[in-house]
Amino acid sequence: MLAVIHQLHRYPDPLGGDLKKALAARHGLGTDRIALGNGSHELLMMLAQVFTGPGRDVVASQYGFAVYALAAQAAGAALCTAPALAVGDDQPRGHDLQAIRRLMSWRTRIVYLANPNNPTGTWFTTDELARFLSDVPAGTLVVVDEAYLEYATDPALRSALGLLDAHPNLVVTRTFSKAYGLAGLRVGYLCAHPELVAVLERVRESFNVNLPGLAAAEAALGDDEHLAWVRARNAEERDWLATQLSARGIAVPPSQTNFVLADFGRDAGPVEAGLVAHGVVPRPMGGYGLPTCLRFTVGTRDENRRLLQGLDAAGPAA
Repeated sequence: MLAVIHQLHRYPDPLGGDLKKALAARHGLGTDRIALGNGSHELLMMLAQVFTGPGRDVVASQYGFAVYALAAQAAGAALCTAPALAVGDDQPRGHDLQAIRRLMSWRTRIVYLANPNNPTGTWFTTDELARFLSDVPAGTLVVVDEAYLEYATDPALRSALGLLDAHPNLVVTRTFSKAYGLAGLRVGYLCAHPELVAVLERVRESFNVNLPGLAAAEAALGDDEHLAWVRARNAEERDWLATQLSARGIAVPPSQTNFVLADFGRDAGPVEAGLVAHGVVPRPMGGYGLPTCLRFTVGTRDENRRLLQGLDAAGPAA
């Protein structure tokens, strides 16, 4: 990285060639199947802007990532929201793939699926995804957002990258912002059919990934030992935090991400206010239609204890 610092007066490689080669080697794909983005956020937006528009539909799940609605709005497409799985299901508030399929029509150009999902932490298995894809018309893109996949510990949840060859309408987006710890550098990528990638490359902003981001992402991709450590520590703390919250009477559904969704069973606004007063800032969920919930990022043991101390100190409101 020191060498990169001394090159900051130069433009980055507009094609991100070295990072693409590293990603291609990691995933067993050709570089023509990879597009780079300023985080996966940019790519999720770009897909809607390129492949849908007025008079067309974008389908997503209730409680899905907020960017999907923004992408549809920016493209002038209609957002169709499928009802999520019910509370009490094995994956409460998770994607109901059958409901999503029923909602699709000839107007549907893109289906966004987050696996695991933000903000619920829920997931569906790779076999379930394969069955869903087999029933989707070839003219509809299925975008599987795997921003949190590196945190997953369920062996039934594998990357959708293995389904690309069988489904030319499948797009898989990934990011270096989560488990790789490079959120501030904004590097994401997608993998798809070469013809789809070629269309995106025509409209992609020049130099959309900066020089330090390209170098850091390539280095991080090669550090398997660190990624394994992050994954193990996150799983350990995620389970510990969920157990501690449950012991306090707070409903915490299973999660395969680096956060847990805590359901207080009542308006979570006073809980949030009490935590903020004690220096703990949770993610409010009212904007997602989940006013009884807060999302807590899994931290270190000391950070997680501080969260619990804040909840305890907030008293009856928490």
